[in-house]
Amino acid sequence: MKQVLASFQGELGAFSQVAVKQLLGDAGRAVACERFEQAFRALEEGRVQAAVIPVENTLHGSVHENYDHLLRFHLPITGETSVRILHNLIAPQGVSWAKIRRVYSHPVALNQCLDFFAAHPHLERIPFYDTAGSVKMIVEQKLTDAAAIASSVAAEIYGARILKRSIEDDRQNFTRFVLLQRPGTKPLLAQTGDRKTSLVFTTRNVPGALFRSLSAFALRDLSLAKIESRPLRGKPWEYLFYVDVLEDIAAPRMKKALGHLEELADFLKVLGCYPRGK
Repeated sequence: MKQVLASFQGELGAFSQVAVKQLLGDAGRAVACERFEQAFRALEEGRVQAAVIPVENTLHGSVHENYDHLLRFHLPITGETSVRILHNLIAPQGVSWAKIRRVYSHPVALNQCLDFFAAHPHLERIPFYDTAGSVKMIVEQKLTDAAAIASSVAAEIYGARILKRSIEDDRQNFTRFVLLQRPGTKPLLAQTGDRKTSLVFTTRNVPGALFRSLSAFALRDLSLAKIESRPLRGKPWEYLFYVDVLEDIAAPRMKKALGHLEELADFLKVLGCYPRGK
């Protein structure tokens, strides 16, 4: 089996590594990067064959930085998946629940476990740069009164033990990840089944401009799965609009919709057409 290197942001054991596994199976080898930009750049420079990037969470919302990177880097989306976010309380070997006084994790993870902290008010919440990284840190520093919140994969990788499983407030907590590749490379996933097209555009800042732009899809009964606005740099109070359309870019009605939109938009870029994730 040919190995596929896939960059992601975070330490080994992060939920992004779970997404790599879901998308690429046993062929995928996760390559950790400190920052999202580094994960994009590793793919752009050819040091990896793919990048797996989170774009939205059902509770926290969109990962705005990555929408900006999708525009900046010319790396098409070729697939997507959703990962169930299951937070576990993890401690170094030999550290019991009774000894825990501090809990480290990414701020988003801490905020997704507020009911747990309300039930255990003696625990201090301490923000850390990464979920899996917090497990790595408490193990390496041999902390005896601390735990971390992260995935079960992180506990396995760093030789820690899970004290309490699934402590998140909401069981319907999912993060959507996209698979990126360099332009012109063969898709790593089978391009079959229902498809989705992601794009970004700008409009003139005049009354009704966005309504007319979106009518390009409405008039052709095309369903929008998402619309996201981001500030347009250099033009205060003007915006980029990111849209996910539930249709193949090759479908006749989609071609007509894009042609229509192109007449109305100041700028239009297709970010990718790919199989819809389950």
